[in-house]
Amino acid sequence: MEGGEIGGALLFVLAAAAALATAVSTGAVDFSRPLTVGGRLDFQDTISWFIGVFDGSSSSESAGGVSLADVYELWVRVRGGVIAPVLQVAVWACMVMSVMLVVEAMYNCLVSLGVKVIGWRPEWRFKWEPIAGDDEEKGTDAHYPMVLVQIPMYNELEVYKLSIGAACELEWPKDRIIVQVLDDSTDPYIKNLVELECEDWASKGMNIKYTTRSGRKGFKAGALKKGMEYDYAKQCEYVAIFDADFQPEQDFLLRTVPFFMHNPKVALVQARWTFEFCSECHSKLVDKGTKDVLRLPLQS
Repeated sequence: MEGGEIGGALLFVLAAAAALATAVSTGAVDFSRPLTVGGRLDFQDTISWFIGVFDGSSSSESAGGVSLADVYELWVRVRGGVIAPVLQVAVWACMVMSVMLVVEAMYNCLVSLGVKVIGWRPEWRFKWEPIAGDDEEKGTDAHYPMVLVQIPMYNELEVYKLSIGAACELEWPKDRIIVQVLDDSTDPYIKNLVELECEDWASKGMNIKYTTRSGRKGFKAGALKKGMEYDYAKQCEYVAIFDADFQPEQDFLLRTVPFFMHNPKVALVQARWTFEFCSECHSKLVDKGTKDVLRLPLQS
């Protein structure tokens, strides 16, 4: 089991323990009387007290005024009868959610550990064979199905070149793949750069399509849906979707498409992913621990 997985589980355990310790130390949670907090708030008395304050009939040591003792007494009643119970419910809800996160993290760790111990691979359950005619020297590209690669983008200045380049360098016959860049960028400068990058790859013989739309309905999911409406997209048998910061390995299609071809009931294949520079960023390291598990083909 990798360090990131252990770190993620320990972090969630510490978060739950800290939430519980804080709740107990502040008195927000009393395990001896979990539903009893402060004194009872008599709303009728409180309303009468307010009426007395405004008409000047409220009993007070100050002539016709309101003493600090009266204000403090009202605050104690409101705090004990309204604020404290609400905070207690919120604390209990946070504790329950923390436990759920811990259980999820521990489950992912156990599954990942089991997979690594027994060396489990998806090929054990699902049929997988290399695509016939995988030897490029034979030139049998007809065995390769048409694949559409979709990349939704939105002002992706830092990563647009990397993601487009990785998609265009996938090992697959050039006449059997279409790379579709769905650009929803609102920055004209970035949009122009993305379009120029697509034109550069098109000049190299890559079948790449640059598409935009007038609005952003549905955000990236809406862009993916809109991209499937083009005639060339309907001619493709399979669709590979990469987010704007994804950099798939060159053999990604060679390793995933056979699952579809040899297993008619398989509708989706999600590959395992990792993070670059995760050791330099603690948030990515934790995210890696919670998400870096083996993804399996899903059956429809």
